[in-house]
Amino acid sequence: MACSGSVAVAVPILMYHAVGPDPAPAALGLSVTPEAFAAQMEIVAGRGFTPLTTAALAAAWRTGGPLPARPLLVTFDDGYEGVHRYALPVLARHSFSSTVFVSTGWLPGPHATGGAPDTMLAWAQVRELADAGAEIGGHSHTHPQLDQLDARRLRFETLRCREIVAEETGTAPVSFAYPFGYSSRRVRRTVREAGFTQALAVGNARAGRHQGPYALERVTVRRSTGTEEFTRLVEGRALGRNFALDRAMTKGYAIVRRARGAVRGHWI
Repeated sequence: MACSGSVAVAVPILMYHAVGPDPAPAALGLSVTPEAFAAQMEIVAGRGFTPLTTAALAAAWRTGGPLPARPLLVTFDDGYEGVHRYALPVLARHSFSSTVFVSTGWLPGPHATGGAPDTMLAWAQVRELADAGAEIGGHSHTHPQLDQLDARRLRFETLRCREIVAEETGTAPVSFAYPFGYSSRRVRRTVREAGFTQALAVGNARAGRHQGPYALERVTVRRSTGTEEFTRLVEGRALGRNFALDRAMTKGYAIVRRARGAVRGHWI
């Protein structure tokens, strides 16, 4: 069932990373077990949410088109192999859409740069995810802190990522997620110029049209996120209490990062 007031809807965008029983230490805190992910998707289904792709949500907000009564996004950053092995069967069972943001240099194959924190998706698996209905988005080429790069490197990270995803999947990505959630006006402008039509940050708040297409906020799902907390999170009731410190730290660190960028001459 669609709702007519899509412009005013606040949407929970869930940010996942690794899904697996025994992730590498570097991915542990932002991972979830397969059992936890399955239970969380049962909650999503049981509460009547309809997961959309990032592109579908952005298009509805861009055009004023209708949205389901309870829209929600399931997103995965980096491109961990467990998204295919463990998350895909659960998503398929519920007929849920998702968006997988890949750091193209971390995936094995001819474009690999090394540095991946765990076992990553093969490109054949990325294509299988796309065939199953997942949107494949960009997450930079080597996963740097984009707001600390000079203009040349920033353009490379965004353009190269988009080129590789288009080459490997046959479809140029239109959605982007900022590595570490870090962005700036300069980064957002470069992402737009690279051809992406929307981008996701972190923020640990529900997304709204007023945030603009290149600064949509997400909520973090961690290994420590229990069932009750997850339920409050998707309903928007856990955000004020559980993420207030995260948001304060993020805002404070953003000030420090802007100062560093100014000193390095990166801000234009």
